[in-house]
Amino acid sequence: MNPALSQLHDIHLPARISWWPPAPGWWLLLAIVLLVTGILYAVHRLRNRNHWRRFALMELTRLREQHASQQSTHRAVVSELSILLRRVAVSRFPRAEVAALSGDAWLVFLDRGLGENAAFQSDAGCLLTSIPYRPEMAIDSGTLSALFALAERWLKKLPRGKK
Repeated sequence: MNPALSQLHDIHLPARISWWPPAPGWWLLLAIVLLVTGILYAVHRLRNRNHWRRFALMELTRLREQHASQQSTHRAVVSELSILLRRVAVSRFPRAEVAALSGDAWLVFLDRGLGENAAFQSDAGCLLTSIPYRPEMAIDSGTLSALFALAERWLKKLPRGKK
């Protein structure tokens, strides 16, 4: 045998690469995944916090369209609008504070939500409390439009978040 070959030793392989700690690229990927997950969670929570407002505004739009296409009487539209505002108020404020309100006290409560003086206590707002007890009558289109605008402003000005 060749003497040079007898002095050769076996090849020593390096130690196996451990799986921990991961390479910097994996840390970066983890950070990106956590960041995206956090952003999606925050967007989901923000979106769900105001689902009641979206629903109420969609319902208000439906009532406006119903009025515009004359599918319902003025009395029915105003009654449904009053019911919508009351449902939103009961869901957004303590039930004991809102549920018993009627007449002028209800209009004052709605005005407090707007932060304006007597906006709902005007001719348009008074329809909410008086029309259910009147016989069917024609209501000026401008008055009804003003009532819809008041209701929309009230819905948009309500505070976000929970009760």
